[in-house]
Amino acid sequence: MSGRLYLCATPIGNLEDITLRVLHTLREVDLIAAEDTRHSRILLEHYEITTPLTSYHEHNKYEKAEILVAKMQSGAQIALITDAGTPAISDPGEELVRQALQAGIPVTSLPGACACITALTMSGLPTRRFAFEAFLPAEKKERREVLERLKTECRTIVLYEAPHHLRRTLEELTETLGDRRLTICRELTKKYEEGIQTTLAGAQALYRDEEPRGEFVLVLEGRSPEELREEAAQGYAGIPLREHLQRYLEEGLERREAMKQVARDRNCSRREVYQGLLREEER
Repeated sequence: MSGRLYLCATPIGNLEDITLRVLHTLREVDLIAAEDTRHSRILLEHYEITTPLTSYHEHNKYEKAEILVAKMQSGAQIALITDAGTPAISDPGEELVRQALQAGIPVTSLPGACACITALTMSGLPTRRFAFEAFLPAEKKERREVLERLKTECRTIVLYEAPHHLRRTLEELTETLGDRRLTICRELTKKYEEGIQTTLAGAQALYRDEEPRGEFVLVLEGRSPEELREEAAQGYAGIPLREHLQRYLEEGLERREAMKQVARDRNCSRREVYQGLLREEER
């Protein structure tokens, strides 16, 4: 009979932020796969959990996932925990989940602490729609591409950052995105937890002299859709209406639909487009 994989969320700082269900599961499974067994032993010893541990981390995630999947195919019940928070969120657990599902092994996620959601809900910025980017890529070209895409992101943006990279990231965000409202969340759920409502420019000033300490979650304001529409409209302002319309006609749109699209591009009504075309013909 096949085993099962349990994704167990663990505290991101305060050891009391763990559910009764997770504690029960960690005691009952056959094996716990942990990102750092030394770190995880602190949590397990605190709750007097003696289940065997094995390491599962970024540097062994492919081959170790195969081993763990084989164990579950033989009936083992395995819990996966990360150093802090929910496994598979910006975490090598994503690969184990993929392999387990491919092998037909059931996967259950036990909800709990997650730094992304914790920071978002205390940020004071819109929470209905958000984009989670985790850590920005280290490779320069890929990093630039991600930052460029974020320029037009209307949703609230959530980023993770380490203290020794924070100043560089704040500088790049300001250069690419311009100044935005920002909530800096630091050391979440721990003794020195902070939630600082500021701006990108304000954050740069704050950490110009002060040394960044602790793990950071940056919650950044998205672009205003109205601003994007105005910018797009200004970009089309230098193109004659007839030329703008002709582009869509050449793409195969009917004249009526092409005029609707021109109106959307220029942030105006179809009637205004029609009247503008008449004026151009009169010239």
